[in-house]
Amino acid sequence: MAYADRDTTGNRLVAIFVVCLIVAGVGYAFVTGLAMDFAKKVNKNLNVFDVAPPPPPPPPELPPPPPPEEHLQPPPVVSPPPIVQTNQAPPPITTVATPPPVYVPTPTAPPPAPPAPPPAPRVSQAAGLRGDPGRFFGPDAYPPAAQRAGAQGRVVAHLSIGTDGRVTDCSVSASSGNSDLDETTCRIARSRVRFSPAKDDSGNPITSTFTLPVRWVLPQD
Repeated sequence: MAYADRDTTGNRLVAIFVVCLIVAGVGYAFVTGLAMDFAKKVNKNLNVFDVAPPPPPPPPELPPPPPPEEHLQPPPVVSPPPIVQTNQAPPPITTVATPPPVYVPTPTAPPPAPPAPPPAPRVSQAAGLRGDPGRFFGPDAYPPAAQRAGAQGRVVAHLSIGTDGRVTDCSVSASSGNSDLDETTCRIARSRVRFSPAKDDSGNPITSTFTLPVRWVLPQD
């Protein structure tokens, strides 16, 4: 049998298997070597550091403590200096005359003027005598003191007449020169002389005045 005709199938399989093992070993070695170098390079590039946790928040600020109480010391008691009495003559007293105060009167407003009296009613009828008044001034009415003194004369009496015709007031406007004759004239006029009252335009009685002359003549014995 020729050499070429030998059965070489089993050797081929063994050779292929051996080649595969070699290739696998070389590949494994290659891969493993590359992996180790890469891992070393990566380990060299990686910087491992610890991540610190965030710091805690600061504590709240406390108010400052109150200042210490100051114990005030009482002021020292200082005794007054001793009083030294010296006998000195008192200063002379000078008397200055004070002028009297000047009195300045306070101006006062004059009192208000009194209201004007109402106008007198218009007299349409004057007062008239009732009877003859001469009968009241006869010798029986002559004042004894004037008769003893020999006084005589004429008296003019101013009479105020009321609404009833009576004499309300009497004043002597012309004296006789003797007070007894003057006073007796007014006394008799007020007590005994009567008038018809004066009247206004409406016929109402009104007050009025009247002038009464009286002549006193000494009685003849």
